[in-house]
Order: sequence, then structure tokens, then C-alpha cells
Amino acid sequence: MLNKYPWWKTLMVVVIIAIGFLYALPNIYGDDPAVQVTAGRGHELSLAQLDDIRQTLQHQNIETKSVSLSGHQLLVRLRRDSDQLKTRDLLANHLGDGYVVALNLAPATPEWLKLVGGEPLKLGLDLRGGVHFLMEVDMPAAIEKAHEQMVESFRSDLRDQNIRYAGARIDATQGVVIRFRDDNARSQARSYLESHYRNQYQFQDLTISDMPVLAVTMTESQMQQTREYALQQNITIIRNRVNELGVAQPVVQRQGDDQIVVELPGIQDTARAKQILGATATLEFRMVNTNADPQSMVNGHVPPGSELYQRSSGQPIALYRQVVLTGDHIVGATSGFDQYNQPQVNIDLDGQGGSRMAAFTRDNIGKPMATLFIEYKPTNKKDAEGKTIFQRHSEVINVATIQSRLGRSFRITGLTNPTEAQNLALLLRAGALIAPIQIVEERTIGPSLGQENINRGMEAIFVGLIVLLVFMPLYYRKFGLVANLALVCNVVMIVGIMSLIPGATLTLPGMAGIVLTVGMAVDANVLIFERIREEVKEGRTLQQAIYYGYSNALSSIADSNITTFLTSIILFAIGTGAVKGFAVTLAIGILTSMFTAIIGTRALVNLLWGGKKRLKKLSI
Repeated sequence: MLNKYPWWKTLMVVVIIAIGFLYALPNIYGDDPAVQVTAGRGHELSLAQLDDIRQTLQHQNIETKSVSLSGHQLLVRLRRDSDQLKTRDLLANHLGDGYVVALNLAPATPEWLKLVGGEPLKLGLDLRGGVHFLMEVDMPAAIEKAHEQMVESFRSDLRDQNIRYAGARIDATQGVVIRFRDDNARSQARSYLESHYRNQYQFQDLTISDMPVLAVTMTESQMQQTREYALQQNITIIRNRVNELGVAQPVVQRQGDDQIVVELPGIQDTARAKQILGATATLEFRMVNTNADPQSMVNGHVPPGSELYQRSSGQPIALYRQVVLTGDHIVGATSGFDQYNQPQVNIDLDGQGGSRMAAFTRDNIGKPMATLFIEYKPTNKKDAEGKTIFQRHSEVINVATIQSRLGRSFRITGLTNPTEAQNLALLLRAGALIAPIQIVEERTIGPSLGQENINRGMEAIFVGLIVLLVFMPLYYRKFGLVANLALVCNVVMIVGIMSLIPGATLTLPGMAGIVLTVGMAVDANVLIFERIREEVKEGRTLQQAIYYGYSNALSSIADSNITTFLTSIILFAIGTGAVKGFAVTLAIGILTSMFTAIIGTRALVNLLWGGKKRLKKLSI
């Protein structure tokens, strides 16, 4: 028969539409206001703390939907939005500095839907809002780091030129101070350094404790360049970290001279985001001073050229001041497990770092080398300008004996758990911050375009749908009802597919894309129905009119949809932000409208009219 699908084809249409409805279903459940707690380095969350938090919230009359513990994260679901900030502050004070407490929006999707991968559609900042962080860069720390690099550069330059010096250090008032044993050495050093760093630094001869000294300070332009570099590099690294978190369409931008704004639309794991974005972590590889007595160093007897640190177990250990290699040379880092199923981080170095590591380890086989983990944490103290003072925290996370010459790739073991290994790998892979940053403001933000504009956008979709749903039956009778059913299925399938795609985000321009595809879906049905009418007027039988109406309209529909689909691909490829949001929904909408308007309606028309051999009238 002309208009009869085989049973498998009809079943395929039903199954595809059912899957679309299934994965669109989570969007009707909404989100719960929540507060998420993540354990920091060296801390863990336990069932005892879970009960303690429940009791603390009950004493404060805060109603919760649930308090659950999953791995190293604890999630408190609240019944009222107004309790979110109060709960966050309460838990932050109650748990202390060892835990990250952050605002969250937790999907209320039922467990049975989660089991089949059902998740609600991610909304952009202009529709759902998200988490807003205002970060402040610690510029004094950036300047201090630049001074440290100056000291290392000067030491290397003077050694290369065989110019003897007594020592080089950072001075709080003079910048970098280089001490010499005689005026001739100082003169040689000044002549060489001035010729190489004339536009960057200012040089001054001084005498301190009867010793000739060369004081080196940054020029004003170099100071400004250092601050600018610290800010721009931190922005780049934070962008890399946001990309590692997998947040769709984030906002990372500069604000003023030392602040960065980060907006994460619809972020789910805000505690981890806060922990990763604010971490100022890097590594240093140093040799262990095996001749030093750590207990003697605890009592204040520190050998020259060495420093006292602590291992993750709390034991003291002596390391040489000389840094073998810093984390700046790390270009890749992944977490994994060793042969004993213990967490480890696999490190890849750049060419320069690999050469330095190979040369150093070749000459020190059999000696222990330590991996020093360094991070800066904000304190409760303020400087003269009212900005938070950061304190450096250093911990030896690994000590290994050099068994053979190391190259560009090696591994770090001795980590406490897989989560720590994953976070460390992420931080090293994204890059170490040039200077510490502090999150000075954290808040959930509402839709940036205003609730009124959002309501108007939703009204545009619903009004357009209602007009079409009313017009089609009036003009095309029962065939119009078939088109309406396909239209509803089309919208639901767009939502379902976007909910399935990782990273897909619905924005206000994306809603405009949905409105456009709704119009295109109806346009396809109009072409088909008008072609059926023409075939009837030309004297074909009703069954032939249906068959040739669909067949002859297909080429016109395909041409218009394919060109629009290619346009949406180009928009996605070269566009940014809102343009990409529009392109995504447009491309998905074209595919779903082609399916529902052609295959979907054809299957329904075949079921209703295809099996009737003596069809005398079409309701079209």
C-alpha cells in the first residue's frame, strides 16, 4: 500500500519520541537551594560530622529536605531560599578553615531518572543565574615573587661571569641587595647587570655593615608591568581552571587594577569550584639535607643553606634552599594509581624543565629528593591598605630516592586519597597562579537580563505556540491537529536533547532559536499540506495525494533546512557566547523539526488514513 509504514518504522518513531520525553522530564522538577561542604587538604568528612551538622541546623530552626554525604562532599538541601546564606555562614563558622562551604543549586530529579542519566537542562546566567565570585589578586605577593626571580637571575648571571659575591637577598626597603667583599667586584657586577637590565631596574651603591652592597630596585614601569602581568596571567589560569571544571559559557573578566570577576552559570559543584579557583598551588623539587638533624632544627639550629619543613605525616624534614625545579615547567599532569593501587600524579615537563631535571638527577643518583607542595591561604590580618594578608603554607608530600636519571615524565606518590590527586593534577595542569588570590565576594546571582525580560521571552514562545496551535486546526482541520502534535513533540525533543548534551546551555538567544525552529517546523507541515491539496486538485486519488504530497515537498523542505543548518554550524564555529547559544538550539531544532514534521507526521497520517482503501474525503 502507498501510505503504510512497516511496524518497525512506526515503533522506531514512537521510541525516539518517548526517549525525548523521558530526558526532558527532569526539567519539571526544578532545583533545591543547597549548601555544599567539601573537605580541604588534610581533612575528611565523616558520618559523625553529618549528625553534628543535622543537630546544628535543627537548633537554629533551619528546615532541611536532606543532609547527605557522598565521598568527600556533604550536601545540605534546604526547603527555603532565604535559609541558604544563613546556613552557609553557620556551617563555615562551625566547621572552621579546614572545609570549603559554598552555595549550590541541587537538582530535585528523582533517583529513578538519575539512574538512566536524566539531568535537567543547564540554564545560562541570563536565565538561571549562577555563582558570582569577586577575586582580589595579592599584588605585594606578586612583587615579592618577582624579587625572588630577580635574586635567582642575578645569582646565575654573576656565577656565569665569574664575579664573586657574598650573598643576595630580598630587602624590605631596598628591593634586592647583593653583598660583595670588595668594591672591584661590586663595580664589575654593576657594569654587567646595568648593561643587561638597564630599562628594568635601578642600581645604587651602598655600604652596609662595612661591606660594599649593590641595591637593585624595579623601575616604576617595571613595577606596573609586573602587576599587569600577574593580573593577566591569573585571568588566563583561572580560565583554564574553569574549563577544567567543565562549566558552560562562564564569564572571567578583569575588574579594576587587581580584581577578577568569575561568573559560573548554573554551576552544580560550587564547593569544588571555590576550592579550585581560589587555590594558589605549585610544586618545588628540592634535595633533602640528610646531614641535618631535624629535631635539632626544631630547636632553632638550622644549618646554612637549609630550611625546615614538615611532611604530610607531621614529621620534620630538612631541605636545601636551592630549588631543583619549580612547577612553572609543568605542562601536563594526570592522576592515577601505582602498582599498589595508591593515588599518584603523573607529571610532564616542558623541554627546559626536562633538561634541567635530567642533568640534575644524573649527578645525584642515590640521593633523596623531596616534592614540596606550596599554597597561599588568606589570614584574618589586614595590611595598611585594608587588604587581606596571605600566609604561605608548605608541606613535603613526597620523598623519593633518585634511582636513575629522570626525563620529561615522572610521577609523584605519597598522596592521601584519589580526590587530592585529582585536584593537584588539575591545578598543575591549569597552571600555578602568579600571585595568591582571595575570594572577597561570593553570591548567587539572578538572571542578568532581569526577570521581566525572561518572562517576556517565555511569553513569546507560549504565545507563538498558542497562535499556531489554534491556527493549524482551523485552517487544516484534522491534519492541523496532527501538525500540532508534532509541534509539541518537537519542542519537548529539543529540551530532551539539550539536557543530554554535556555542556549545552540554554540562554535567552537560545530561546529565540527555539521560537525560530517552531516556525520552521510548522512551515514544513504547511508545505506538505498545501502540496497534498494541489495533488487532490490535479485529480489524484486521496491516497496518491498523501503519498505525492509528502514525496514532492521533501526536496523543498530539505533544501531550506540544510542551508539553515549549515549556517548554524558556521555561527557556532566562529561565534561566541550568546551567538553560540542561538546556534546550538537552532541546529538541534532543525534536526528535530525535520524528524517530527516529516517522519513523525507521516507515521501518524499513515496510521489514521493510510489503511483505508476507499478513502472518500480528507480533513485538510
